[in-house]
Amino acid sequence: MNHLHIRLATPADADTIAPLFDAYRQFYDQAPDLAGAQRFIADRLTRGESCILIAFDAAAAADTPAGNAIGFCQLYPTFCSVESAPIYTLYDLFVSPSARKTGAGRGLLIAARDHARAQGKVRMDLTTAHTNTTAQSLYESLGWVQDTVFRAYSQRVA
Repeated sequence: MNHLHIRLATPADADTIAPLFDAYRQFYDQAPDLAGAQRFIADRLTRGESCILIAFDAAAAADTPAGNAIGFCQLYPTFCSVESAPIYTLYDLFVSPSARKTGAGRGLLIAARDHARAQGKVRMDLTTAHTNTTAQSLYESLGWVQDTVFRAYSQRVA
């Protein structure tokens, strides 16, 4: 992972993240929409509604922004009523197909955990597709525990 540079995104990074976010959405069977992806990311960052960590390849150094963006994860701040404490929902994690197996996903998850701790969060939650066994193996290798107590539901309202 020392060949990667991971940092917190700013609103100026929206154009850099947008192609990765659009590819992430396509992975989940959404139609390509680069302009919509850019708007969505820019709005989240500008409004402070999420934290996004970006992974850059080896061309990026800690003191220079150069390098190719190869992955990102997006965290949404929320609360756990039962624990009466702040948490993050890790909603998006994506690494470009050409950069998979490089440690970028692992690096992003570790950076997210460290950022959550620094922000006083007590926990992070995530969901993934039942068929995404590669991601599940990664999560479990880093100490994430599958919830076998609660069942998730959703309802479209629009």
